[in-house]
Amino acid sequence: MSEQSRHEGSLYVNGVNGASGGYLLPPLKPAIVAALAQGETLEPQEVRALTARYHQATGTFFGVVEGVDPAKLAEAGWGVIFAHGVDPAVREALEPLLRHRQQQATVQRERYYQEYIGPSAYRPGESLGDFLVRQNVTPGQPANPERMPYYLLLVGDPEAIPYRFQYLLDVVYAVGRIHFDTPEEYAQYAHNVVSTELAPAPSRRAVFFGVQNPDDRATGLSADHLVAPLARNAAAATPDWSVTAVVGAEATKARLETLLGGDETPAFLFSASHGMGFPNGDPRQLAHQGALLCQDWPGPVAWSTSIPPSFYLAGDDIYADARLSGLVAFFFACYGAGTPRTDDFAIQSLGLPTAIAPHAFVSRLPQRLLAHPSGALAVIGHVERAWTYSFSWPRIGGQVDAYDSTVKLLLKGAPVGFAIEYLNDRYAALSTQLESEKEDIAYGKVRDDVAISSLWTARNDARNSVIIGDPAVRLGVAPRA
Repeated sequence: MSEQSRHEGSLYVNGVNGASGGYLLPPLKPAIVAALAQGETLEPQEVRALTARYHQATGTFFGVVEGVDPAKLAEAGWGVIFAHGVDPAVREALEPLLRHRQQQATVQRERYYQEYIGPSAYRPGESLGDFLVRQNVTPGQPANPERMPYYLLLVGDPEAIPYRFQYLLDVVYAVGRIHFDTPEEYAQYAHNVVSTELAPAPSRRAVFFGVQNPDDRATGLSADHLVAPLARNAAAATPDWSVTAVVGAEATKARLETLLGGDETPAFLFSASHGMGFPNGDPRQLAHQGALLCQDWPGPVAWSTSIPPSFYLAGDDIYADARLSGLVAFFFACYGAGTPRTDDFAIQSLGLPTAIAPHAFVSRLPQRLLAHPSGALAVIGHVERAWTYSFSWPRIGGQVDAYDSTVKLLLKGAPVGFAIEYLNDRYAALSTQLESEKEDIAYGKVRDDVAISSLWTARNDARNSVIIGDPAVRLGVAPRA
């Protein structure tokens, strides 16, 4: 029996262990994942917020109250949430961006721009509900800029402002995060955003990059059922854009280097690949976790030892003279955006948190792209692992509507935080359906392992897609004539 036949019907997880050369997780049978899902318990506040969003999510609802255009900062507002005890030098470094956003957000009302710093900053260990109540905001309600701006930028590492807080805040608000090691990098990112918005580039190029490693089911699925349809649909929906698909044999590290700072750098890049993962304590983990494994990897059959850096693109590979201005990238890859301290998925099976890193961190590749002297605007990516059920549904096949809608909005010039609301709606809908299924099982319904495992993994995928960067940025291209 072939390796693929043996795992037929299993769930595939993107991600390769750089130390061993094997998968971060083997293909899992639906029964195992369904058991994990049933062991998970959401906080009542989380269930209420997600249920409210699910019931409010109509064709025109995107997190804000009726009468507010979420694509306009002057109506939706913009705010920044600093971690408690933030270095004043960080606030000073971001001053050009803060001043720029204040001018945009306060055209109608001064209160539509807010800085949550000092006494109003996020406090260590604070729940979302406690934070909102301190700001005189009722949890579980649509975003109302009279109370709190819709666009919110978190400033701080994920130890100081946890990823879980970001996930829950993002249910209603358009949320992004930045964290760099030095004030100079914050200043560089602020400069990159302001200069790009004041002088956008004319290019309207989008590239869809899909790795398809030999004997590898995960990248085979993502290339065929995610990258290819997204590229086709984007080309049909936005004829004023030049859309290119780089799939399979072409999707090498050398080609990706030309797309991330080289001569072929587009305004928008979508990539789907394995993300690199390393064991806790591995010397490469902090620098290379979330790096993009390219077509250079011969696949799991031909290669069964440590993965060399020549197979993947990491932050170290972004050239000093790279040209990234105006770029927005979407990395569908494990750890493409960041890594939590503990394993979000194993905790259900083991009953205790399992440390996968010395501390939570933002992946180095998006940090490098955003803080580069000719830097990108934002990176959308995964915290933790990425699963195939986010785009390929069992018994149905490819289902890319949420990703497709997000990409189309981005190419039409929508702010990044507004565009990924389709993923937030999916998170809310899947969470509500999953909780309903689990409740029915508790009252005697026979568990459908495929249904439960599908809902659980797709929900986690939608939840863990985050923005690294200011959620109010748009693709850095000149407006249409």
